[in-house]
Amino acid sequence: MSENKSYRLEIPSSQNHLAEADRFLEGHLKQHGIDQDSIADLAISATELINNAIIHGNKSNPDKIVTIELEFTDKHLSISITDQGPGFKPEDIPSPISDENILKEAGRGIFIVRSLVDDLQVEEPPEGGTRMIIIKKLAS
Repeated sequence: MSENKSYRLEIPSSQNHLAEADRFLEGHLKQHGIDQDSIADLAISATELINNAIIHGNKSNPDKIVTIELEFTDKHLSISITDQGPGFKPEDIPSPISDENILKEAGRGIFIVRSLVDDLQVEEPPEGGTRMIIIKKLAS
């Protein structure tokens, strides 16, 4: 790959659109020759973050959108998921592996995503909301 490529999808804040987002992601990842194991890890990670954006960020308000952007460069790919919610601080999320949280069923998503990708960044875009960015390094 010698040039950057980017793709964008906007979906309403409804879990009914998760399959559409999944097809969008997997289609472009396959098109760019990403291996099947990486596609699985990235799809799990992105779906988790999209779900969080719908439920926690946009409070399942169908008038708010979730924006999914993919960018491929020579060295890495990034998947950014942006909601239109009030924002949050990742450091405020309790650790899912601490003794008091180890048996809880919720609260593991970001922890799992961090274990599946090379980097996870959180930004507060100037227009508001939260942008989560998954980074995956590509073999040269």
